[in-house]
Amino acid sequence: MHTHRVEQHRSSMHGVAAMTLLSSRSFPRHAHDQFGLGVLLDGAQRSWSCVGQVESQPGDAIMVNPGEMHDGMPIGGARAWRMLHLAPELVARELDGADTELVHPSVRDPILAALFVRLFARITQLPADLLAVEEALARTLAHVARNHVTHPRVVPPSGPVAKARQRLDDAPAEATSLQELATLTGLSRFQLVRSFAREVGVTPHAYLIQRRVSRVRQLLAAGATLADAALQAGFADQSHMNRAFVRQFGVTPGRYRAALA
Repeated sequence: MHTHRVEQHRSSMHGVAAMTLLSSRSFPRHAHDQFGLGVLLDGAQRSWSCVGQVESQPGDAIMVNPGEMHDGMPIGGARAWRMLHLAPELVARELDGADTELVHPSVRDPILAALFVRLFARITQLPADLLAVEEALARTLAHVARNHVTHPRVVPPSGPVAKARQRLDDAPAEATSLQELATLTGLSRFQLVRSFAREVGVTPHAYLIQRRVSRVRQLLAAGATLADAALQAGFADQSHMNRAFVRQFGVTPGRYRAALA
């Protein structure tokens, strides 16, 4: 039986988005611009990550680095989790620039889970107690930095793939073609698709859609209407934007925007 319920909470801190999800849906490989921190409340999940396949059980803390490709598949039915997405500059400021760029995707740490529960409650409590929110955030991120930073070998993309990705990053709203990217990189179209998927984790088209969805999120946070966000991000229309947004974030752009109000 299909289950998918998402609550996009209002957040008391700028640069932090809070979500509660109960879903039997599998999420395809995608990345977020933010640092992700959450706790699996019920059920189990298998994910592809920077350290390979990992499985998460109830009570496990789940984390994702900014820009890290990952997916999520339920094990044995729906799973429930709460998640915070934090702007990288907020994390860097809280930790005075300490390295949290490479965190382990799933850990069994009751202390971190308890810290997260308190932080999530503070973040979603309105009106906010600013001192309590800031203190909970600082304690949680400091614990992550002390205990869960890992250093897997990260291989940067090859020159051709880096050029193609940079083109998509620089102008995601502009239409492109596989031939344009192939000419830019000096590869054949087949070589480009194969190399890009192997090194980045998704195809060039899937990566472009993700960059457009990330742009929509930025535009909505800045106050854009749904129609304007779709147009400025390069989507053909709102329906295309809605489908891509839900596929990546699990919630409609309209509900995401309402939670920012």
